[in-house]
Amino acid sequence: MLIVITGNGKGKTTSAIGQGIRALGRGKKVLMVQFIKSPQWKSGEDFVIEKLKGFDLIKGGKGFVGILGDNLPFEEHQLSAQKTFELAKAKLKDYDFLILDEINVALSLKLLDKDKVLSFLKEVPEEKVVILTGRGALPEIIELADLVSEIKEVKHPFKEGKKAKIGIEY
Repeated sequence: MLIVITGNGKGKTTSAIGQGIRALGRGKKVLMVQFIKSPQWKSGEDFVIEKLKGFDLIKGGKGFVGILGDNLPFEEHQLSAQKTFELAKAKLKDYDFLILDEINVALSLKLLDKDKVLSFLKEVPEEKVVILTGRGALPEIIELADLVSEIKEVKHPFKEGKKAKIGIEY
């Protein structure tokens, strides 16, 4: 099953983690591979996931691309995303449930080759579940998916100039 969680609202990663915990509760092995988010960037969920037996987390990003003070060359972000994608593909065989967190963003930024990702998704064995998160899911990804949820932003404190809060945004 291929699931897409997209949209401009907050909670895409959190929703995918919830799905992963549900699967874990049913004896499934879960892997979340994060694109964009780097090992130096810790979120509250990281501290819980690392305590869960059977739910693994790999952060493969180099940080937010072109925003929030990012000054890395685009090619470095691109190489990181490609290595992360190859790692996720290789590890799928060891897990029942794969979360590709922020892969939609990596695709929209052209950090990954759309055709390679689509080819991989079409070859995922039927007994596996793959979740793709991030804003801006490509139409081809949405078409291929079995289930698509769009999280809509109605109101957010960022619009009022308020900073991200620990325990809410990260």
